[in-house]
Amino acid sequence: MHTQQTKQLNPNAKLSMVERIAYGLGDYSANLVYSAISAFLLVYYTNVLGVPALVGSTVMAISKIFDGISDLIMGRIVDRTKSRFGKARPWILRMCIPLAVCNVLLYSVPAGLAGSAQIAYIFLSYNLVSTVFYTAVNVPYSTLQGLMTTNQYERGLLGNFRMLLATAGTMTVNTVVIKLCTFFGGGDPYTQKGWTLSVAALMVVFVILNLITFFCCKERVTDTVEVGEGEKGPSVIACFKSLVTNKYWVIMVVFLFCLYFMMSTFYGGAAYYAQYVLGDLDLYITISNPLSTAQLVTMFLTPFLMKKIGKRYTALAGMIMATAAFVLTALAGTNVTMVVLCNILKGAAFGCGAAAMFSLLQDAITYGSWLTGVQAMGMGNAASSFCMKVGSGLGTAALGWILSAGNFDKDPTGTASLAAITFGYVWVTAIACGIATVCMLLFDLDKHYENAVTDLAAGRWKGSR
Repeated sequence: MHTQQTKQLNPNAKLSMVERIAYGLGDYSANLVYSAISAFLLVYYTNVLGVPALVGSTVMAISKIFDGISDLIMGRIVDRTKSRFGKARPWILRMCIPLAVCNVLLYSVPAGLAGSAQIAYIFLSYNLVSTVFYTAVNVPYSTLQGLMTTNQYERGLLGNFRMLLATAGTMTVNTVVIKLCTFFGGGDPYTQKGWTLSVAALMVVFVILNLITFFCCKERVTDTVEVGEGEKGPSVIACFKSLVTNKYWVIMVVFLFCLYFMMSTFYGGAAYYAQYVLGDLDLYITISNPLSTAQLVTMFLTPFLMKKIGKRYTALAGMIMATAAFVLTALAGTNVTMVVLCNILKGAAFGCGAAAMFSLLQDAITYGSWLTGVQAMGMGNAASSFCMKVGSGLGTAALGWILSAGNFDKDPTGTASLAAITFGYVWVTAIACGIATVCMLLFDLDKHYENAVTDLAAGRWKGSR
């Protein structure tokens, strides 16, 4: 049963600045895990452990299948959770410490392991982090946004704060990981000790920030009575049917898949691009942080932009700019100044897209509740997360496969290797952004959303009229 406090909370509430920031800190902390994996895990495998790029990327790609399945399971668990803390918040509290511990183990592959034993450790540790514990924190965290309020503008602001602080988390990772690894490694950025201690330091911060999110955020949106729903809620089949018959949810799934595929390939390729194409690993920070800074600045402006033109058109503008910026990067070649300028444009573009994407997803799920009469908020976020993780895994795998095809393991500075790095860093990402642009052109939910929310507030859905 829901507590009396939860019942008294206004589901269409305007939120305090403290609560908005506390929610955003959840994604700052998540990116201490996610961004580090996207940008550095393959680098750790290839340059610290000496694992071939093809092997490391394939392990991650295969694992994403299990990872995606765990999202669906976790979404179902969240939908059926009833506690005094709500549906989503208790899982953030329960799972943040196990995730932090396992993430340290991920970057602590024992030196004595080799061959199949080493690969087995990599597979197990990666799945403990990504498939089990990251899922157990991130699916509830994503669901929490939809449970804090149904107010469309407030959801937009929550998405904005989420991505502002997620970008700050990415910038933190970009700035400190190589420096910390070099410091703890006695001047060498590629030692086992350096990576273990660096990640351990980040995970202390991770746990503290998750506790802030847990204690400062509130769940206000409670279940409504649904068609064919018993005490345990709608069946898995009913939830899936509700999702796949909702074209806006499907569009958002494709959109998020493309974005996460692009981000994994782009961020994962940045260190390789800096070290081998531009010729200096130290340029990684030079080309990466201007992007994150531009994204951060843009997301301070996007609330006004979203209020003026709407979330959909804000995201659409971002995807058009991102596609153009990747093409311009190809023309920039090895001109560092031009690469930085292109990355600034990408940062502004990512800021527009990122600020709106999760709020658009929550709106699509809310619309689906009205369309089908089935509330599947946890499953909707979980199935979306499934596609995001598959996109992320395939993006990382694609980068590894491209590097392997370019003979990176044997000749990282050869012509074929440099062409492969550039292809993954520039052209694969441009194509993904182009597909995401088409998705936003098709996403016209703003025509129907207010009517859907009005009906749901009155206890109606489309089929009950």
